[in-house]
Amino acid sequence: MTGITVAVVAKECLPGKVKTRLTPALTPEGAARVAAASLADTLATVSALPAARRVLFYDGDVLPEGADGFDVLHQPGGGLDERLGFLFDTVQEPLLLVGMDTPQVSVDALAPVFDGAERDAWFGPAEDGGFWSLFMREPTGDLIRGVPMSQDDTGSVQLERLRSAGLDTGLLAELLDVDTLPDAERVAALAPTTRFAAALADESTTTSGDVR
Repeated sequence: MTGITVAVVAKECLPGKVKTRLTPALTPEGAARVAAASLADTLATVSALPAARRVLFYDGDVLPEGADGFDVLHQPGGGLDERLGFLFDTVQEPLLLVGMDTPQVSVDALAPVFDGAERDAWFGPAEDGGFWSLFMREPTGDLIRGVPMSQDDTGSVQLERLRSAGLDTGLLAELLDVDTLPDAERVAALAPTTRFAAALADESTTTSGDVR
């Protein structure tokens, strides 16, 4: 499929505002640096996709590393379902959403969306019951608004929304979102050459009291 817009949903990586569940194992500043590395990895992967357009759907003021070539669309207020609904109403062309919490995501993981099978939708489930990616050939915000977010049934409710609307929906690989330190350590082991893995190792060493 051609003519796809890929949007990364992200927020500015400020201490105390991102990856708070990585503390106190990491400092708030360290957790923010790890989150920034995760976002940078995600933006690099999206930059390598054969997208017609790239959008950073952003909550923040200072743009992150790797945002060159992305159109910036600032998030409105409201809950996550309302903000994603806004995005899927604003973008008119086929839209692939990618979160910032799966730095291990690869071009291959997203390839099915681009490989020519014109499904109506693609859904990327997360291990914690949420989702890390969502594609609609005809973006419709009403298919997201009202989905309960950050729950262990978020993904199943969202997938049912798509299927109940009659959309031919394919499944992408299940990925692990980085929420807790054990999550972060697992993802770093899965993707040891990422910026994320390097940042986590650096912050973990610093927090343990070793000298850089």
